[in-house]
Amino acid sequence: MSDRGFEGTEDLISRLCQGDRRALARAITLIESSKAGDRGEAQFILDEALKAAGNSVRIGITGVPGVGKSTFIERFGLHLIGEGHKVAVLAVDPTSKVSGGSILGDKTRMEELSRDPRAFIRPSPAGGTLGGVARRTQESIIACEAAGFDVVIVETVGVGQSETAVAEMVDIFLLLLPPGGGDELQGIKKGIVELADLLVVNKADGDLKAAAERAAAEYHAALGLLRSPDPDWRPPVLQCSALAGTGIAEVWETIGKHQEIMEAKGARAAKRAAQAGAWMWRDVSEGMLERLRGDPAVAEAVTGLEAEVQAGKTAPGTAAARLIGLFLGK
Repeated sequence: MSDRGFEGTEDLISRLCQGDRRALARAITLIESSKAGDRGEAQFILDEALKAAGNSVRIGITGVPGVGKSTFIERFGLHLIGEGHKVAVLAVDPTSKVSGGSILGDKTRMEELSRDPRAFIRPSPAGGTLGGVARRTQESIIACEAAGFDVVIVETVGVGQSETAVAEMVDIFLLLLPPGGGDELQGIKKGIVELADLLVVNKADGDLKAAAERAAAEYHAALGLLRSPDPDWRPPVLQCSALAGTGIAEVWETIGKHQEIMEAKGARAAKRAAQAGAWMWRDVSEGMLERLRGDPAVAEAVTGLEAEVQAGKTAPGTAAARLIGLFLGK
């Protein structure tokens, strides 16, 4: 038992830092748990894991459903393993309203990658958090890094505001695009394109190769109308075929170039520092909201106040102020 009172935790941390995938899976289970006791143990693990973390390339990947994210990630991951890397994939799935669990099952969609001992795939239910991003994904990244995974990929569900949340926890954000243009180009949210550090048109093979080339040209032209957030990096537009395996090496080479540029001017360290600060305040906000909802005085008053707001008898801001006042004991 550790001095923090968690039986077996120090052994778990030791095995985690030795690259034990079962220990990593257990650590992430504790991180994702909503039980108060598990949360304390998870925080102890994270404090220790943080000492061995930070040595990975963190990549966010998004794209509309059907664009081939899972096929791309599997092919990309296998290429990285072939280059000598260890790859962790945190795939955030939509949550089943019935069971509360992941319903897409990325391990079944990435069978070859999941069997490789140099890879770790973790599908996580999105739950009720903003944008569908699992609340503890950022902490899971730390655990993966402590386990020796030097490339961590976070896949979004491709809907809602999850793209923004993931972009704020990675080093480079990749937008995977379909081989089409025109109406499809208009259907891609401008905000998502502005977040992207790299755009990749997938399915550039067979009958779709010409369409992919046209789409890449259109996306490149569209980017010319947007102001790049970094003067030293204009997001490139690449083409690949995850199915055929073409263009995958070029994607990794481009990510490497981005990392070199960001590290040379200290931008990566500055970005991670800002992300850590924002992460702290998000946890403060979520923690305070949980405590407010669990407060007996608030729980007693909330139903009546909600009814008054819905009936138009009380302004939402007034009701919120009353609940906060009850929580603070005023």
